[in-house]
Amino acid sequence: MPRASIIVATHNSAQHLQDTLQSLCAQSFPDFEIIVVDDGSSDGSAELAEASGDLRVRVLRQRTRGLAAARNTGIAAARGSLVGFCDAGDLWAPGKLAEHVALMQAAPSVGLSFSGSEILGEDGGRSRLWKTPRKRRFGAAAIFKRNPIGPVSTALFRRSALQRIAFRPPQETERDWWFDETFRQGEALELWLRFALVSDWEITGIPRTLCSCRDAEPAASVGKQLAAWERMVTKLSAQDRHFFGRHTAAARAYHLRHLARCAIAAGDAPGAAQLLRGSLVTSPKPLAEDPGRTLALCASSLFLSLTSIPLLSRFSRRRGRSA
Repeated sequence: MPRASIIVATHNSAQHLQDTLQSLCAQSFPDFEIIVVDDGSSDGSAELAEASGDLRVRVLRQRTRGLAAARNTGIAAARGSLVGFCDAGDLWAPGKLAEHVALMQAAPSVGLSFSGSEILGEDGGRSRLWKTPRKRRFGAAAIFKRNPIGPVSTALFRRSALQRIAFRPPQETERDWWFDETFRQGEALELWLRFALVSDWEITGIPRTLCSCRDAEPAASVGKQLAAWERMVTKLSAQDRHFFGRHTAAARAYHLRHLARCAIAAGDAPGAAQLLRGSLVTSPKPLAEDPGRTLALCASSLFLSLTSIPLLSRFSRRRGRSA
């Protein structure tokens, strides 16, 4: 059996899939399998994966059900004791898997590890640094407020830890779920937070940028992201009402600040201003706990409204976002 399983969810991503597979096949730690789950593609993604020529690549096909469902299909088929994700279009640095394996071997209490990541632009070049964890361990409050883990492709689970959050909804008769397939936005954060709330496993960051991800947060989805976030809070509040009563206002303010950042990067000055006002009114925590970044966003929003130039894109390339 392979030591690790890497799940590649793809839907009509043939133009980027080969780059993803090449980055995975080039991992310095060799004992792994790649499970490509084709979510009803019509562009030949499955055929491209099957033609890779690497015996470690397996291809599964399903009707279109969404990337969360594709990841669940991959988890169910995984044979490794470690399970990671790299959505089609994303890239892993050659040493990423090796660093995760070493961390898991050294720390048996760690159930979920993740690395820093950067965002790729449309041309495949680096757009900006997304997150680089500044510390090793993270609890539920940190994940709720600032989502230090970030995109799905940064993460690797110990399989026994991942099983802790498997569930089967009433409408499902045959398959377990890990990602909630009813979420089309924010499904990764929902899983990270649910894992932190119900599990005793530790969540640990690797303070290096080892993953490159396609930007999946266009301005048009800001409203959907906010609605999904609120739905996540409603769903998970049943797990620990005291936790959500204590942290929701601050977490909502941080999330509104993050959405304002997305709006600024997209050049949406009115939307950014509205989101920043909402953040500051909801809770003072982002300003008190992270004044430099909060004030920089306010300045970028004002500059955008006066000049129509998204100053944040330049600022982001220099500083990035860290947890």
